Amino acid sequence: MTEQPCFSKELESLAIEGNIPLKAVGVENLKEANPSSMPPHRYLHPWFARRPTPASRLAILTSILPASTTSDELLQLMQIGPNEDIDGSIEEYVTEKKLTEDERSGNLRDHYGYPRLHVQTPTEKEIESFHQILRETWDGELPTVMDPTAGGGVIPFESLRYELPTKANELNPVPTVILRIMLEYAPNVGSLDQEIRKWAERIDEKAQEQLSEYFPNNDSENKIDCYVCTHTIECPTCGTKIPLVSKWSLRTRWDANDVFIRPEVNDDGSVSYHHVKEDGNEDSSDFDHGNGPVSRGGDAECLDCGVVTESEEVRNKFKNGEFEFETYAVRYLTSSGDHGFRAPQKEDIEALEKINGRTESDYELATFLTTPIPDGAKTTEPKKHGLTHWRDAFSPRQLVSFFEYLESYNHFKGDIRDEYDNETADAILAILSLVAGKVIDRNSRFAPWDTTKGVPSNALGGKHLTLQKSFPVVNMSTQGIGSYLSSMNRIIESYEELVNYLPAGSDPAEVVCGDAADLPFDDDSIQAAIMDPPYYSSVMYAELSDIFYVLLKEHLEDVFPLNFDTDLTNKDEEAVANPSRFEAIASANSSNRELASEHYEKKMSDIFSEVYRVLEPGGVMTVMFTHKETDAWDTLTMSLINSGFTITSTHPITSEMPARIDTQGSGSADSTLFLVGRKPVSELTTDNTPSLWTDVKSDTRNVAKRAARDLIDSTLNLTKTDVIISAFGPTLRTFAESYPVVDDEDNEVQPRRALEEAREAVTQVLVDEYLAAEGINELDDVTEWYILCWLVHEAETFSYDEGHQLGLGIGVDIDEIKRSTKTWRKSRGDISLRGHDDRVQNINEKPENRSSRIPVNPDDLSFSLALDKVHAAMHVYDVQGESACCDWLRERNFDTDSTFKATLKALLQVLPHDHDDWELARDLAVGRTRDMLNLQFSPNVFADENNETKQSKLGDH
Repeated sequence: MTEQPCFSKELESLAIEGNIPLKAVGVENLKEANPSSMPPHRYLHPWFARRPTPASRLAILTSILPASTTSDELLQLMQIGPNEDIDGSIEEYVTEKKLTEDERSGNLRDHYGYPRLHVQTPTEKEIESFHQILRETWDGELPTVMDPTAGGGVIPFESLRYELPTKANELNPVPTVILRIMLEYAPNVGSLDQEIRKWAERIDEKAQEQLSEYFPNNDSENKIDCYVCTHTIECPTCGTKIPLVSKWSLRTRWDANDVFIRPEVNDDGSVSYHHVKEDGNEDSSDFDHGNGPVSRGGDAECLDCGVVTESEEVRNKFKNGEFEFETYAVRYLTSSGDHGFRAPQKEDIEALEKINGRTESDYELATFLTTPIPDGAKTTEPKKHGLTHWRDAFSPRQLVSFFEYLESYNHFKGDIRDEYDNETADAILAILSLVAGKVIDRNSRFAPWDTTKGVPSNALGGKHLTLQKSFPVVNMSTQGIGSYLSSMNRIIESYEELVNYLPAGSDPAEVVCGDAADLPFDDDSIQAAIMDPPYYSSVMYAELSDIFYVLLKEHLEDVFPLNFDTDLTNKDEEAVANPSRFEAIASANSSNRELASEHYEKKMSDIFSEVYRVLEPGGVMTVMFTHKETDAWDTLTMSLINSGFTITSTHPITSEMPARIDTQGSGSADSTLFLVGRKPVSELTTDNTPSLWTDVKSDTRNVAKRAARDLIDSTLNLTKTDVIISAFGPTLRTFAESYPVVDDEDNEVQPRRALEEAREAVTQVLVDEYLAAEGINELDDVTEWYILCWLVHEAETFSYDEGHQLGLGIGVDIDEIKRSTKTWRKSRGDISLRGHDDRVQNINEKPENRSSRIPVNPDDLSFSLALDKVHAAMHVYDVQGESACCDWLRERNFDTDSTFKATLKALLQVLPHDHDDWELARDLAVGRTRDMLNLQFSPNVFADENNETKQSKLGDH
């Protein structure tokens, strides 16, 4: 290991501690998130969290450049902005281009005048000038950039593109393989296009010979691309097989005819399948292919007798092995490259029987992937369905396919070793091994069948392991989605692209696979640590990656023996808050969630302390954090404080596409917060005299309000939720500067108290800015909470923690009101707000026939909640009409009730326009009811949302 220079210098402000061009970089983040053109590292192998290139570049460059660097200089170095001269600043130019993006006639590159950042590397001249500035800033040497939790490798790779000394550490062996390929082999070995293709074709050819009988091809014109499979159980009443299919649809794309399978029960209780394509030649009007035997809740209805097997019993049958694998459709590839569908034929069924026989008789296959699936948060659901070993994640045909490709890979391993030097051979073998993980994502029992596009979908796209009732079995020997060569081709293209992005002759990074709390680097040897740490409880990286690990271990155990020397990934040292790991030791005094939070805080403290050790005095640590939950920020802040860093600045930046599919309902936010800490130049004499919470509380509220107001005025592309999260940064800085903090009874105050105050203060700013409804502060707490939820989250469903914290800010315990008010319900652990339909009894029914569980009785003359008044009025208007509603309103004196009017006005402003309640609120606010209520509205209340169903984002106002 090369010893790094230690710089002794006075603490000098860096660019990240001043104003940085957040808007322009936020725009670039959103451009990169466009799925039509993703960075190549995303296609090497599935991984669960990768930072955008623009945000990563910004974090790296601003953490090492001096504060005197202007925004335009920084953006030019980042490759943002056109080559020709422009009027005004680059940030103004980019912001204007974003505002006119929908009006463009060409593609994004034409519109902006420059390509996306991930395809651009600085020129040799730019790097030379950049390095000169760095040497002047860092005592004549280039600063070393370290990422202690490198994951998918975006941060260290961008560091290499600027030819900086780079170190990357990662605990998990799966992303470590990716890091070695990106950061060591790409710069050291370089292009391997022809070599990898040669060996991939040989591996594919040999495996194909072994698998051909399991994917029979009696039609010379067409080749099986994949089977669409399901599980069947036996009906307990009549013995008929029940295919556990939720939809018989195979493809329902808007630009093509519907394709589906139609089942038919045979006399012997088996089920046969018939292929149907809706092209006008077949009458299928009597068959609903969008409705299969399995309901959304998991109940299964017999196709013959109609008896329903409840979901719990279905799960028990899985657990007891009382099911069979069934093929109900075949997707084939024609000689011209087109795809078609057909029903399974006799030879397809016979091939499956051959597979079943082999799995029982082949000893080597019988011991393949027999590592037990451990207990965990993400493995609970599979284990409840009887999956006990990782081989159970695959159907027999999938298992044999992976086995034969591994055998073929191992067959040629010695030849590869003989033909190349050690490093080149390791590189080829590592890159060839990645295909296994790529294929798993489309070819396992966790991979869903996409009934819209008619293709295999991603198993881990939602960051969970969910057993699919219907799943694809890919023929890895074709050229279709999820096949060996098509996946390998994408990997090769990605690797070659990464090689081309690196400057010629660039040095590799130092890649380490180990605990970030125990780094193998010298004290005071590193100048900048840029990290994107694990997100509290958002992603269980180790649990999810085990499915990749067990197969990579089979490929690479002799290539990287130190990385693959355990049965499964390291979960003990992982920095996540995983309650499932503490269930055995939880007690009444310490819940498993509390213990998980303590573990995360301790682990992050240890990691930050280790980073503190290896940083030179004056060194900088920039933490990129994307999370909404207060618990996550609370533990992160305490970890920073405990490790000795001084928080010097915070910055919010748009980093993700809003409401992206893989994080809906998770703790992840749409924006990233840069939290910047510095290691003091000299040991500080700390004053441990506690600050009083009453003083800190006032400062906290003030700084949060100022931050929120600045963000609103900045026109950054932030949602209202992200404005709250972004205000956490300056709030935490204020708290850290005052730490330790105690209350009037000398009890220590944790950061979460400051975050709760900040959330409440910022929410009030948002109310003042976006909710023009007089009397809103006079409403009862429950109604206010309901309105604020719609205002802040702009959606019906959102994180429980967010709703809980919002309630605490106005004195509402949402758990206490859940049953009595029915204002919300739990949906997969999140909050889902209820509309009037779920809360108001049917006025047209006799009282004795109404459900007592529905809280609002429209016959009442008075209501405890203002929300109940408006919801009841909506119901009466909806079922009895305008005239009856006018009488109903007069009878209750709502024409003079200020709380009724304030609630109605507020709901009109916060509800999305396609919501049924908004339409009824609008109806109440016009016509005879409007005249009777004497309502006055600004013109924009009823303005068209331009086909958008959410409230406007802050940057749109």
